[in-house]
Amino acid sequence: MRALSIRVRITLGSALVAAALLILVGVGIHLQMLTVTAQSDRTLAASDLEAFMSDIRNNPNETPDPPAAGILVLVRDPGGAYRVDTVPTGIRDALHDHSSGDDTFTLTSAAGSYTVVGKTLATPSGVWQLWAVRSSATSNLTVSEVDRRLAVALAGILVVFTFAAWLLTTLALRPVTKMRASAEILSETDSDDELPVGPANDELSALAATLNNFLRRVRGTAVRERQMISDASHELRTPIAVMSAQLELAHTHFGDAAALEKEVLAAEASLSRLARLASNLLELSRLDAAGEKQNPHETSTAGELVTELMSAIDRARMIAGAGQVTIEFEDTIVSPEQKCLLTPTAFGQVLDNLLINALNASGGTGNITVALDQTASALRLIITDEGTGMPEEFIPHAFERFSQPDTAQGSGISGSGLGLALVHTILDRAEGTITLTNRQPTGLIVEVLIANV
Repeated sequence: MRALSIRVRITLGSALVAAALLILVGVGIHLQMLTVTAQSDRTLAASDLEAFMSDIRNNPNETPDPPAAGILVLVRDPGGAYRVDTVPTGIRDALHDHSSGDDTFTLTSAAGSYTVVGKTLATPSGVWQLWAVRSSATSNLTVSEVDRRLAVALAGILVVFTFAAWLLTTLALRPVTKMRASAEILSETDSDDELPVGPANDELSALAATLNNFLRRVRGTAVRERQMISDASHELRTPIAVMSAQLELAHTHFGDAAALEKEVLAAEASLSRLARLASNLLELSRLDAAGEKQNPHETSTAGELVTELMSAIDRARMIAGAGQVTIEFEDTIVSPEQKCLLTPTAFGQVLDNLLINALNASGGTGNITVALDQTASALRLIITDEGTGMPEEFIPHAFERFSQPDTAQGSGISGSGLGLALVHTILDRAEGTITLTNRQPTGLIVEVLIANV
């Protein structure tokens, strides 16, 4: 069945349903015809007795007149003698043994089937018993002829219905055929064309619109992937080339411990940047594959996020080392059990990237403050540094992947242009927000809002 086309399957299914319905109709008509013919035989047989019953009532002492030819009647007087007898011998014998009374029944003999109507009539001389007999041969022939013609008619209806189902299915699937042909053309080209959407507001138009949305998403994903591969190749090539040069320099300074240490430390910094770049790329790829919105069950309490904040501060202080950058934090959380739509792991990624950016901008000196508090509807994180800030024209593009301002940021820890993109993606999936504001006279203020559940 699966090897058949949809058109054939729909047509066969429609034909089978129609055949079942037509069979039920045929059986119903057949049963109705049997009922009608049987009732007709009983009515005719009863009418055959009316004249005899009237004659006996008026002249109970006289023998009733014989019936017309073809009328089968058996009349028995109160003494048991048969005054009128036009029934076959086998029928007479069966009626002789049948109990008297008013009833209707069927007798079967070698000559065929008969409908018998019995009547009793009380007179002053006693009770008369009358039977009228009707052969069922004519009724059976009528029913057989009706069945034959009905079968031919129903078969013709089934053929016409099957052809109509095939034709209608063909017409209904014609847009699908056109859509498939268009899809084949699109699959062989790199054009931005879309599948045709019909003017009718039906299921096929909805399917075409859905497929077009899918095509746009796939094309958008492909463009982003190509751009990411291109940008990643460029970004990876730079630290790898720098690290290779640094190691070559270290190789030439084997006899100079101070110079060797300097080159090794520089190589470590390049390796760290390379590791962060790879980590951010992998995380962005994972988030892209996970979908636009975060699982609503991935939540945490404000107290858990405070614990993650303290761990992130410790990690940032380790990265800063023994330099002149100080990192201070405070939290004014009043409802530590309040749930937020962000996991501690994701919050840690947000903090790590924002703090590394703050360290980059600080240039090895200055203060970085981190504050965590609560509003009526969200958890608020504010990170302030005293670094170089951002050019105002760059802020609208700060969350784009691999975007970096033209101004140099020197701290020995270079950025990759993915940190803010990753932070924005994480917060956007959790229905959070992030804003960047330049601080006067220098520095940057980062404000993050994480919605309460």
